[in-house]
Amino acid sequence: MNETFAVRELYPVLPEIVLAVGAMVLLMVGAFRGERAATPINWLAILLLIVAGGVIVWLPVERLEAFDGSFVLEPFARFLKLLALLGSATAILMSFNYFEREQQNRFEYPILILLSTTGMLMLISAADLIALYLGLELMSLALYVVAAINRDSVRSTEAGLKYFVLGALSSGMLLYGASLVYGFTGTISFDGIAKASTSGSIGLIFGLVFLFAGFCFKVSAVPFHMWTPDVYEGAPTPVTAFFAAAPKVAGIAMFIRVAIEAFPEIVPQWQQIVVFVSIASMVLGAFAAIGQRNIKRLMAYSSIGHMGFALVGLAAGTSEGVQGVLVYMAIYVAMTLGTFACILSMRRDGQMVEDIADLAGLARTNPAMAFFLAMLLFSLAGIPPLAGFFAKFYVFLAAIKAGLFALAVIGVLASVVGAYYYLAIIKIMYFDEPLRPFEPMPYQLKAVLAVSGLFNLLFFVYPGPLVEAANAAAKSLF
Repeated sequence: MNETFAVRELYPVLPEIVLAVGAMVLLMVGAFRGERAATPINWLAILLLIVAGGVIVWLPVERLEAFDGSFVLEPFARFLKLLALLGSATAILMSFNYFEREQQNRFEYPILILLSTTGMLMLISAADLIALYLGLELMSLALYVVAAINRDSVRSTEAGLKYFVLGALSSGMLLYGASLVYGFTGTISFDGIAKASTSGSIGLIFGLVFLFAGFCFKVSAVPFHMWTPDVYEGAPTPVTAFFAAAPKVAGIAMFIRVAIEAFPEIVPQWQQIVVFVSIASMVLGAFAAIGQRNIKRLMAYSSIGHMGFALVGLAAGTSEGVQGVLVYMAIYVAMTLGTFACILSMRRDGQMVEDIADLAGLARTNPAMAFFLAMLLFSLAGIPPLAGFFAKFYVFLAAIKAGLFALAVIGVLASVVGAYYYLAIIKIMYFDEPLRPFEPMPYQLKAVLAVSGLFNLLFFVYPGPLVEAANAAAKSLF
């Protein structure tokens, strides 16, 4: 009887167990077989991520808890875990050709992504401060290594070091905030904190501020965004694609769960912080990207802006607002991975090129790639009827219903400014004199670009399943 109960207790943690055990096995295979094992390990890592997704879908739909309630699996966690797994699997798929061409076919890369994804899944399900910190560190430590995976490149090593030093600082702030919250409430569980935080004492609010500072770093929101452009530019391009997608999903999940589950009684206090961070991120993302010449730096500022837009939904503090954030993150991951598939295809004479000017005349040398990239950029700018428009529509609608009119207006204005630099790239592709064509696009990148491009183009035809899934996920938090 007890054994059966113990096994049932581990049901919610099955996806994490699959990934952790799988990563250890692949590490052994890589250690014994060396670089020859790199390609099979890549495919096996993708298979493990698919299996973990299958386990999440297979588990019962009702709320499951493990480890005395410090780990939960409900529709909210399920939705974001599947999104994080999708982002990680696609990032590995997009890296195949890159590392072979650069003669850096290392088996460690997919294993580090598996371990980081295990941390993300743990983070998404964390229901107390210790589980949250464990998930966060497991995710982050692998990210620091993967940023510096190209050991022969000064830029890549510098990116990894910057990310590590600033990440350690943010973890310290988060821990300090967690210790303050524990000190003033006497509990680490989110339910306990919610019951104890009715008064909103000054010490508790200080703890909340430090917690949110740590979260802002992880989602690269202003004012803790400073690492993003340097790390995005310095890390190898497939790594940048991974950073821009899956870890953002886990970071936003952590932000939402702590705000909604642990501090439901002091919404006006944390709402002010989220509104400020959201406005600052949208505005900085819109204006700072205008002068960029490197497309990876531009995508870094774009991601800062998009995290600002996603936080508009959280600022509303309602079920509808959280639904808007979830829809936004799903569409953001699709847009970003598609755009990076194009960036990874920018290769001439065996060398990657990263300047926006290198896209000149792409419409004449590779019309299909130019069309899909233009559609993805229009979508990132929020032009209807593409998916990016609906992403912004849902978060702005939630903000308006919650009475945050100024936030919605600033968001729309930031979107207009941001559209300038996306349209500037489209102008270069379609109206400038063509340069020499890029090398042919590998089939993995073609597949990613086709799927994300068609999703963006055709989302308005049948948005129901995604919106309904996000609605069910949001309601499970309230």
